[in-house]
Amino acid sequence: MLEGLRRVCETTDMAENKTKPTNVSAEEFLTAVEHPRRRADGLELLDMMRQITGQEAVMWGPTIVGFGTYHYKYESGREGDAAAVGFSPRKANLVLYGLTEGPDADRLLPDLGKHKTSAACLYVNKLDDVDRDVLAELIRAGYRHVTTEIHSP
Repeated sequence: MLEGLRRVCETTDMAENKTKPTNVSAEEFLTAVEHPRRRADGLELLDMMRQITGQEAVMWGPTIVGFGTYHYKYESGREGDAAAVGFSPRKANLVLYGLTEGPDADRLLPDLGKHKTSAACLYVNKLDDVDRDVLAELIRAGYRHVTTEIHSP
């Protein structure tokens, strides 16, 4: 019985990454966000991240607005591409990606203002709760870190 399971595990491909770039316009997605504060904050983040990264926005899956890309490969062998930095205007809060793992994050986060973090995400209720200059530096540092230090060709 175990031998059969081993063969299945050895021959089964890893699950494909579900969060992929799409052709949906980030502007169209953001202007359709129901919550007026999330919509306004999303449009502001769109401009801010576009200006800081020098990249155009790309929708990753149905709800993530991303800027730039990087290739990752885990020790498990799983690999793929993801947005270097990005955000999603969720119902409960704004979720920002790629900003918490760079070497400057520990220094900058205490000065950001009201926020929460998880393993790889930064959660903000509204942009008015944070210092936009500190947020801009987190975006700059996160983008630089992800595209130069984490990126694997």
